Amino acid sequence: MDSIVAYTEEIDDMDQAASEIFEQVKNFTFHRQTIGIVFVDEETDYSGLYRKLSEKWKFPIVGCTAMAMLVTDGFRNLGISVMLLSADDCDFAVGISDDFYIDNYKEALEHTYRETLAKLPDKPKLIITYGSMVTENEHVDADFVLKILDEISDHVPICGAVASDGFSFSGYKVFLNDHIGCHCQAMVMISGNIDPKFYTVNSIKNKSTSTYKVTEAKRNIVYRLNQSTFIDVLRQENMMVSKKIVMGDYILSPFVITLEYPNGDIVEGARTLSYLDHESGAGAFLGDLPEGAILSIGIINRSDVQTSVEAGFDKVVEELKRNEGKYKTILCSTCCARFIALGSNTAAEAEAYLGRLPPGVSLMGIYSYGEYGPVYGSKTHNHYNLFHNFTFSIILL
Repeated sequence: MDSIVAYTEEIDDMDQAASEIFEQVKNFTFHRQTIGIVFVDEETDYSGLYRKLSEKWKFPIVGCTAMAMLVTDGFRNLGISVMLLSADDCDFAVGISDDFYIDNYKEALEHTYRETLAKLPDKPKLIITYGSMVTENEHVDADFVLKILDEISDHVPICGAVASDGFSFSGYKVFLNDHIGCHCQAMVMISGNIDPKFYTVNSIKNKSTSTYKVTEAKRNIVYRLNQSTFIDVLRQENMMVSKKIVMGDYILSPFVITLEYPNGDIVEGARTLSYLDHESGAGAFLGDLPEGAILSIGIINRSDVQTSVEAGFDKVVEELKRNEGKYKTILCSTCCARFIALGSNTAAEAEAYLGRLPPGVSLMGIYSYGEYGPVYGSKTHNHYNLFHNFTFSIILL
């Protein structure tokens, strides 16, 4: 599979933006099948952009808004980035659901999945998906979306991201061609000659010495840890509990969850606390925390974010060298909270790969409100599709 990334900082004049994109890919060889993945600043007229791109490109274009992005040449705070994936020995199928809510999301996802799957000649080996975040009670958190896709696909690897904006939490959108949605799920299925590799970088090196078992929870709401309410545990840890909306206060103190599977595999992820319910003593997270999970409090600092991504790309570069010419594409998703942790050094994560990628390898990434990415079990090395907060997820294609 071949790929190329184009970028323009033009977000006002779509004629100019499309012209710059076309110029950057004019020497690219288009194969039997091609798709485009696009990330745009929330102020971009995506409809106008698609009209211009579709005049020349007759293949599907899928993507979402992004508060910031990564391209082969480094970090970009705003603009439009486009990755083209093209192959003779792969098949692509795309689909997008209508906006769904808590009472119909299963049916909407299953319908879209099966409709998209029917376009492929073989079972998919990878699903790339982009969706929207939870802002109200009737919206569906990304864990539930991922669980449905994982089940109905028979555990095909799933990667992607939750659309983001400039922390307005109102400007995010998901796209497929001329379809634009706020609470929908776009997906790309790929079958054929691919052997994707996955890397999930966890930057939480420091954790509290205490661990707690989730003993009562529903969806993303944790009521009790061990024998205490969630808020009582925060008090014991001398954490802030005086407010209701606490995402800004806890964004650099993500909670580490450890999940154990019946086969003995253990995987670790992170969750960001967003809301405290003082009546019930519960806490609501950006992401699911199932009963039985082990929870601890993480502590983030800027140097951990940068050094962990460098270590992640050490493995990526090693894989690229070991399989010279096999992998030509890197897709990334990284958490917006990491962007905050980096402070003024916003280019730190991009510096982890600049000057290190072999010629012909292209990279595109998004700063998102959550990441979809497989992780490998500690015992069997099987992959498990998880929704992440505060990770840097990488896929090689």
